Parts: sequence; structure tokens; C-alpha cells
Amino acid sequence: MGCSLPALSAQKPPKRKTTVTIVGEQFYINGQPTFKGRTWNGHKLEGLLPNSRMVQGIFDDYNPETNAKWAYPDTKQWSADRNTDEFIAAMPVWKQHGLLAFTINLQGGSPEGYSKDQPWENSAFNADGSWRPDFMNRLRRILNRADELGMVAIVGYFYFGQDERFTNEAAVIRAVDNATDWLLDGGYRNVLVEINNECNVRYDHDILKPERVHELIRRVKNKKKNGYRLLVSTSYGGGTIPKENVVREADFLLLHGNGVKEPEKIADMVKQTRQVAGYRPMPIVFNEDDHFDFDQPVNNFQAATSVYASWGYFDYRMKDEGFDEGYQSIPVNWQISSARKKGFFDKLKEITGGLPLVTEKR
Repeated sequence: MGCSLPALSAQKPPKRKTTVTIVGEQFYINGQPTFKGRTWNGHKLEGLLPNSRMVQGIFDDYNPETNAKWAYPDTKQWSADRNTDEFIAAMPVWKQHGLLAFTINLQGGSPEGYSKDQPWENSAFNADGSWRPDFMNRLRRILNRADELGMVAIVGYFYFGQDERFTNEAAVIRAVDNATDWLLDGGYRNVLVEINNECNVRYDHDILKPERVHELIRRVKNKKKNGYRLLVSTSYGGGTIPKENVVREADFLLLHGNGVKEPEKIADMVKQTRQVAGYRPMPIVFNEDDHFDFDQPVNNFQAATSVYASWGYFDYRMKDEGFDEGYQSIPVNWQISSARKKGFFDKLKEITGGLPLVTEKR
């Protein structure tokens, strides 16, 4: 069964420790710019939000015909709770390497990396737009831990391949309202909202497509609780420049670097984005890029940083690779367990200098 907002409204949220805000092109956490005063190879780090795509932290599959595909190699069974437990256990290690933010999605991402068809049912929503308590309880645990650690969560609402499970557009709108109310009622101020992952890729409902997605951005912005509203945007497929309707409404802009092999084109994407009609000083964030080359002097991470844009790591398990690889393919080893992961986190620590833990309290 699904739940709507009243189930939570009577519960007073705990006092939160982490608040993310935006000042011009900079992200602030608790009133201070991120990485205050830091530069790397002559590039300004202050105000940036390096991140990683960790969208499957609350993954589950309601389709009994595909659920067994995600079994852990040791137990030969899938466990949604184990997945979230291990995600939470890894978070302090990410933070110590300088990771300030991660993307987590209410409809996940392809557990195969890239998929044409998605028969699995991984969604925090029912068909009518109400939310599923088990998914949201796992999300609550992750957001609570992020708040304790001083980390930011980019919470994505919708993913293509799963959005067609909604009955109609009214259900999509209801899902936006329910998710937004849930976050506001929980008192979360360490959250950025991404309406949908790659709005220009294979969505069934028109309101989730590029021409109308700004309507949902505006809808989230118009919801307030105790004078506070969530910061919100949406993303586009690899190499795509945001459209004017989104640029005018969004609080920050999300780019994807998939398919962009030349680092200079990453820098050019940022420059083009700043030329879109309606642009004003605001953060530009890559929150998905499946290119690495971290041992090279020029790579996509370096290129984004050089033009003052935040960069996000996207790593999935490629064909015939083992359990330790990738952060999107299910089941996930959430630790820094492969050479690729280590390459990213080592470069991240070099660029940021790493970060102290706010608390070890659980």
C-alpha cells in the first residue's frame, strides 16, 4: 500500500545539522562556501560540489520474475536492506576522500548500466503517485546519515523506463507533491531535487519531457514549510545543453558527460550553458559522467573543474566484470573496491584535499 503525507505530518522532525544553500555560482553548507579558500592547479574549488552517482541506494525490485537477477554472490539472494546498510557503512569513507554529494533516485537507474528494456519494477511510488513506505524508510536512513556527516543528497524523483508505471499525468504530479512534502516534513535541508534523470530521454508522460518539465520544477519551488523550500533542477542526456525554460526556472543546472569523450568538449558544454537565454549566475553541476582517465593530466573531471563546474562520477559494471566493480549495477559493493573507484576517489582527494568527518555518531 502507498502512503501520503498525513502519515508523517504528526511527527516532528529532529533538528538537522546540514543545510545546503546557493550564493551566486557557489554552494554553501551551513553558511560557508564548500572547500573555502581551496584551489587546485590554479583552479578555484571554493563553492563546488564534487559528487558521485549512487542512485541505487534504496533499490528493490517488485517484479518477481526479475528480482532473482540481483542476488548477492555470497548469499545467492537479493536483500534491499543489506544494500542500504552497506551504502550507509561506506558513506564516511567517501566523505573522507572529499565527496560532498551523491545522487540517489526514487526510481533508481538501470541496474545493468544501460538498458533498452526495464522489466524490473524499482520505484518508490505506486501507480497512483503515492509512495511506498519501505523505499522511503530506506531513503530516510540514508538522508539522516548524510545530514550527520555534512553531506548533500541530490534526490532524483523519476527515471525513464519506470515512469510509465504511473497511471497518468495526474499521478506524476501527485508523486512530485508527495515526495516534496515528505522531504519538507522530514526537515531535510541537505537535499537538492532533480525532477528526472535525463528529461530528453524516453519518457512516456509529456510533463516529464523537455518542453514541460519546468512546470514540475516550478511546482517544487512553490512548496514551502516553515519558510523553507527545496532547491530544484532537472538533467539532460549526455552532451545536451539545458533549454531556456529550465534555465529560467532551475536553482542550479545539471549536465551529463556521457558520450562526451574529449575533455575540451566538457568545458565547452559549460561555456555554452552560460550563454543560454535566461542564465544568471548559478551553479553548474555534472552529476553523471562515465569517463575516467584519472591518471591523465587532462580528463573530464579536470576539465569541468577548470571552468568552475562541479563534476560527478558515474560507474557501472561492464559486461563480465565482477561484484566489486561499478556503483550502479546491482548488487553493489559500495566500498572503494576496484581500481576504477580508487582512481576516482584518489583524484577527488588530490583535488579537494579530503574532508574531516563531522561526526562518527550513528
